Amino acid sequence: MDEKLVDVFSASGEMEAHVIKGLLESNGIPCILKSDAATSVHAFTVDGMGEVKVAVWESRVEEAKRIIGGE
Repeated sequence: MDEKLVDVFSASGEMEAHVIKGLLESNGIPCILKSDAATSVHAFTVDGMGEVKVAVWESRVEEAKRIIGGE
């Protein structure tokens, strides 16, 4: 499979990212969380340092955005 992962949401922290991940997975969309910061290092976001991206397979982007956006 040559499908790419695409970021569909930027969470301000790990907790928010896990909520979005749970929402997507409960709707049958597998996803991963990506972050440049070590886990548990940043309790809050300062200038994007605690930002966590939620990524899904390219073929599921539109569906994921619709679910996240509540459309």
